[in-house]
Amino acid sequence: MNNLSVTTFIHILFSLAIAILIATLFIFISWDKDSNQIKEINHYKLIADAFLSKVQLNPSKEKLEKLYEDFSVRPIPKEQSAQQIAQSGKTIFTGKSVYGQVRVFQTPINHYIYVERMGYNIMLEDARPQNYTIHMVVSIGLLLISLLLVLYLAILRKLYPLKKLHKEIEKFANGETNIDIPCHGNNDEIGKIARSFDKAIQHINQLTASKNLFMRNIMHELKTPITKGRIIAQTIEENKFKAILIRAFDRMNELISELAQVERITTSSFEPVNEHTKMSEIFHQAQQMLLENSKIDASYNDFALYSDIKLLSLALKNLVDNAIKYSKDKKAYFYANPHRLDVASKGEPLIHPLEYYVEPFSQEQKRKSGFGLGLYIVNSIVLKLGYKLEYAYKEGNNIFSIVFKPSPKMPTTKP
Repeated sequence: MNNLSVTTFIHILFSLAIAILIATLFIFISWDKDSNQIKEINHYKLIADAFLSKVQLNPSKEKLEKLYEDFSVRPIPKEQSAQQIAQSGKTIFTGKSVYGQVRVFQTPINHYIYVERMGYNIMLEDARPQNYTIHMVVSIGLLLISLLLVLYLAILRKLYPLKKLHKEIEKFANGETNIDIPCHGNNDEIGKIARSFDKAIQHINQLTASKNLFMRNIMHELKTPITKGRIIAQTIEENKFKAILIRAFDRMNELISELAQVERITTSSFEPVNEHTKMSEIFHQAQQMLLENSKIDASYNDFALYSDIKLLSLALKNLVDNAIKYSKDKKAYFYANPHRLDVASKGEPLIHPLEYYVEPFSQEQKRKSGFGLGLYIVNSIVLKLGYKLEYAYKEGNNIFSIVFKPSPKMPTTKP
């Protein structure tokens, strides 16, 4: 029941209510019909016994009229043939008593009682008013069903804006910011929720726009002085401070580039452009983005891929870059197959779970410099491409893997 939507629950509830009401109606009609039939037969037997017993006493016309009135019957006129009624009517009861026998006929119009004894017979018509109990019950039942249907439709109509609101919230959760929130004119609870959510979306959009504008401006403003600073550092005479300055400017320039990549990849409207390629092309592009003196030991058989070349190359570049930075021998080891790619490096195991390091600027206690944005960028790309980022520590090696698709865990070659 907890997994049912409100609409489905209402469908089931009203369906059960209408089904129970209809079943109750049919049961009551069937019971009332049987009960009335038994009462009528007993009533007709009483009429037959009364008339047959009175006939023995040769009652006067006035007494017969009194009997007609007491039992709400009237004799069939001579012009109406009792034989025709007996032939066209349906016999619903036949009985005998010490006074004679009685037969009850049913026609589409009325009931008739045929009383017979030796030397005497009479056809009587039931003159009682028609029983409208069943008609009343059916009318009340139909009225209740109609009311339930009206209530059902009214509730669904009231909940329709909530259903539409849910669809718009799902769109927003999937990264679509240009959404239409319904119920702006309603003052009920759904309308209030819709207006509050609309305000929250507008606020989030404003914050996102401000963040993007800030990121672009600050990256633009920092790029120029950093470039100038590096050029000036190149003019300094060779000493220990020159190399430190150049490394500092290179790191700042690299950080700005990473920020630009993060801003582009994490944008909700950003979608990868997949195309047919090969692992060798991915590896080649990743190498082009690395520093010239980067040491990589690669071992793989080339295979076809359908992915975003630029994104996957960028993810591989960041994994290799991190591996080189934090390895003991300043070297990265690369392995790949159609199911996954692995980047390994010698070093101490990570203290925290992988989830900790895919946050921006995560930092180990023993390291002055953390992972920065490297693994955060890798994880963002992996999620965009529908892949999975995994980590394992085996035989003194930190191994970061990008899993392309679910497969049995394959052994990774050790450096």
